Amino acid sequence: MSEAIVQVRDLKKSYGDVQALRGVSFEIAEGEVFGLLGPNGAGKTTTIEILEGMRQADGGTATVCGLDPQKASPQFKRTVGAVLQSTSLPDKLRVEEALSLFAELYGTRAERGALLKRFGLEEKRQAFYGKLSGGQKQRLAIALALVHRPRVVFLDEPTAGLDPQVRREIYDIFEELRSEKKTILLTTHYIEEAERLCDRVAIVDQGKVIALGTPRELKQRAAGTTRIEVSLAKPIEATELRALEGVADCRALDGRTVLHSTRPPQTIVALVKHLEAHGNELQSLEIATPSLEDVFIEMTGRRLRE
Repeated sequence: MSEAIVQVRDLKKSYGDVQALRGVSFEIAEGEVFGLLGPNGAGKTTTIEILEGMRQADGGTATVCGLDPQKASPQFKRTVGAVLQSTSLPDKLRVEEALSLFAELYGTRAERGALLKRFGLEEKRQAFYGKLSGGQKQRLAIALALVHRPRVVFLDEPTAGLDPQVRREIYDIFEELRSEKKTILLTTHYIEEAERLCDRVAIVDQGKVIALGTPRELKQRAAGTTRIEVSLAKPIEATELRALEGVADCRALDGRTVLHSTRPPQTIVALVKHLEAHGNELQSLEIATPSLEDVFIEMTGRRLRE
């Protein structure tokens, strides 16, 4: 890995009695797409806001391109670009005007034509911000974050609330940035987003990094097992199911039961026999390879979106 362009060491932050960050540490190499993956309230936004210079840490250190975000120097502001969880511009501001305004604020020249074309906004250049769709507003937000050609881009839940089709369009933009070796820090609670876009992922929960690595490395924590999710007519104690052949782990989630099995065919046969013997019924069964969410469930006992 190349030299770290973002460094976070033992970051701590509290809001009254609530500890939002409890010693978060990670590094991001130049040209890397790094994801903070975790449920709402895990500490992802607090971390990224400290790195953007928007929030003061209580303890620990953070640097971006060797600069201290807390000082928020003009050099630092030119170094980073940011897409916040919610972008709000005046409804009567035109798309082209927004690009020019942000370029002026950063003291650079806006390549308006190139940006409008790149983000599919050419036909909307004279449109008012208030008339844009949710996807168009988000594409504009990303364009504004790149108007000054920053070295590092922070994206906080950039596809939250967007429909699947628009989300895929945003993914295409991110993959373009990735191919250009732009350094990106992305926060998300979407499993597919982290797996598709990120070179490495830190899984965050309750203010701590509980796992860190490439998506493949993290999924290898559950390697050798298959995920079997079943719905039963009557609930069964997890201890009974753990005794079935091949079962490595068993958890109840959202009214369903998730089994991790090292021998799926034998586990399914044993499960059916057990149900028949106890007057129970299998209502549905789904089989899949382990995901990042399975890693999170194994480590916390709950889903990412709970």
